[in-house]
Amino acid sequence: MQWRILDTGANSALTNMEIDQRLLDGLETEQHAILHFYDWTGDSATYGYFTDPYLYLNAEAVQRHGLQLARRPTGGGIIFHLWDLAFSVLIPSTHPHYSTNTLQNYAFINNIVIEVIHRFTGENLLPQLLVNESHASNVGVNHFCMARPTKYDVVISGRKVGGAAQRRTKFGFLHQGTLSLTPPPEKYLEDLLLPGAPVLESIREHSFFLIHDYSRPHHLMEARQDLRSLLQIAIKLF
Repeated sequence: MQWRILDTGANSALTNMEIDQRLLDGLETEQHAILHFYDWTGDSATYGYFTDPYLYLNAEAVQRHGLQLARRPTGGGIIFHLWDLAFSVLIPSTHPHYSTNTLQNYAFINNIVIEVIHRFTGENLLPQLLVNESHASNVGVNHFCMARPTKYDVVISGRKVGGAAQRRTKFGFLHQGTLSLTPPPEKYLEDLLLPGAPVLESIREHSFFLIHDYSRPHHLMEARQDLRSLLQIAIKLF
């Protein structure tokens, strides 16, 4: 089955999530698998469908930083989109790799992500799917995507580099993925987070970052572009 590459450019967090919802709703008549790229018009974070972000974020700091918040049509925790590559994959139920088994759908997409990481790093980092889920000791940490690896995330040396959330209908599924690129500025996050949960400590312990020279913003832009190109190459191998 052919892939359709869709780049909807930079939009608000709300618009990006609305586009993914419309694409999911359109899978009944979709003839192709879709790889969807998008960017953000400002500081943005998304959160899972059943998550209340203000149970974990300082509302005054969110407003002061101009952080755009939007609910994803999928599940999962809060993801800050300042230091990652976000993308979506939509697979119609007519695709040969579509499965009614959710873990098989995660495995299909994340094996593509593993191939991308191999090509991007050019190193023998051995990214792999996490089989045994890590259990965080603090409930608040569970609501932040990069603070805790979960089953079928992509990990390197046990540390999470690729996360995702999915929503499946009888016509196909939406996979919203994130690749961790650089460590977040800790003072920025300290200002946004409510006190109590050791979120920063968990990110330090459980996250792996693909690039380390994050003092130069253009490196982040170049990394996103390289990864997008590699994703387009890798999907043709599966």
